[in-house]
Amino acid sequence: MTLHERIAELDRIRRDVLDGPSEKATSAQHAKGKLTARERIELLLDPESFREVEQLRRHRATGFGLEAKKPYTDGVITGWGTVEGRTVFVYAHDFRIFGGALGEAHATKIHKIMDMAIAAGAPLVSLNDGAGARIQEGVSALAGYGGIFQRNTKASGVIPQISVMLGPCAGGAAYSPALTDFVFMVRETSQMFITGPDVVKAVTGEEITQNGLGGADVHAETSGVCHFAYDDEETCIAEVRYLLSLLPRNNREAPPAAPSADPADRRCERLRDLVPLDGSRPYDMREVIAHIVDDGEHMEVHERWATSVITTLARLGGQVTGIVASQPSSLAGVLDIHSSEKAARFVQLCDAFSIPLVTLVDVPGFLPGVDQEHGGIIRHGAKLLYAYCNATVPRVQVILRKAYGGAYIVMDSRSIGADLSLAWPANEIAVMGAEGAANVVFRRRIQAADDPDAMRRQLVKEYKAELMHPYYAAERGLVDDVIDPADTRSALIASLAMLRTKHADLPTRKHGNPPM
Repeated sequence: MTLHERIAELDRIRRDVLDGPSEKATSAQHAKGKLTARERIELLLDPESFREVEQLRRHRATGFGLEAKKPYTDGVITGWGTVEGRTVFVYAHDFRIFGGALGEAHATKIHKIMDMAIAAGAPLVSLNDGAGARIQEGVSALAGYGGIFQRNTKASGVIPQISVMLGPCAGGAAYSPALTDFVFMVRETSQMFITGPDVVKAVTGEEITQNGLGGADVHAETSGVCHFAYDDEETCIAEVRYLLSLLPRNNREAPPAAPSADPADRRCERLRDLVPLDGSRPYDMREVIAHIVDDGEHMEVHERWATSVITTLARLGGQVTGIVASQPSSLAGVLDIHSSEKAARFVQLCDAFSIPLVTLVDVPGFLPGVDQEHGGIIRHGAKLLYAYCNATVPRVQVILRKAYGGAYIVMDSRSIGADLSLAWPANEIAVMGAEGAANVVFRRRIQAADDPDAMRRQLVKEYKAELMHPYYAAERGLVDDVIDPADTRSALIASLAMLRTKHADLPTRKHGNPPM
């Protein structure tokens, strides 16, 4: 056979690989409302940028009929390309081949592309659509998952890792997405669970559907496993591209800056009226954020889980910024078990990838209750405290209204290391609300008064005037400046620009021991 004939043979093989196992298998994939692995990669990466690795890899397993079926790629497509011109590594399960199940060769391909991503210092995106371990290959498949988990952990905080769930993900396979930075899911077609509905029914007697047990909405609203949920694959993958545009390639680089036509000195006059002076009246903090950030655009992480706190990525003056904000329209903006955990992981993510932090505070405290105490609110609240205290990125706190008790400290107060603390003229920083404080401090005077209610009102007023006026914290150096709400955007941009060259070192240690 001549070289030209060899090349022609190679071209035929490549065409067959690109076409997939069969038209029937492709049609079956489309009939489920799902794209093929290659179609997904085309949506994710810039046109003509994908470079495939180990396209001709085949498994070498025998038994159970495997020796008669050795398709190229072994059910996973691996390689790299670009997103908006920046290198991104990707692997995508091909459900048409062995149901995307993971065997030894399949796993080895994933291990290699993960190692390449870590070495190159570039993000890794996994497009997950697999049936779990390839049972016919036994423990070799399980060892393959172990190698993936080990590399997920090695890459954590080094390169961004994004898991896109586009089909089933059951058993041990679900732990890889849980180890990554972000999890995307598509409604109706993607599910994640450790034990499926059949096992649940056999063990507990509970009957539930796959989506009811581990669908996108369940994980976006109830478990918190999923950060983003969308109705279709096209939208989901487009949002992955947008997220990548906000993240650095690795922990040694700054997040990508982008020119902004939104003036840095734009005044936000609407903020003067948007936030009610009465601390008991709710409002939507998302509107505040939209007025402050460039062009009103931000990408909220965990939008539907633990909704009393908002965590979102945005740009301020063209620079990527992480925003943690109380949400007074949900549980009055209290911190509870889930919101503390949600904010803590977001703070850790931003710190790992050099994304400055802005914390917008309007918090009445931690949520009281037996369930919260027994559920470990102390331990979970400490996670957020630990994350902020450990963060070395630029940190600016803005107190809009209430900032009471331990929640004030935990929401990046000056005392735990915020570089700057700004406050609006409506700020109330105190151990607790005036009503509760008066009941404690002046309990005997109130009880002895001829008119206890009138005395309580008088003492509440006195307490507010003495200890909760807008300049009390500023007079003691715990707030750096009290600003006009309309100047919030310009003050934040100027502060973050000043802090851009901040350098802070932590004590030498192998690693900390954060609360779990």
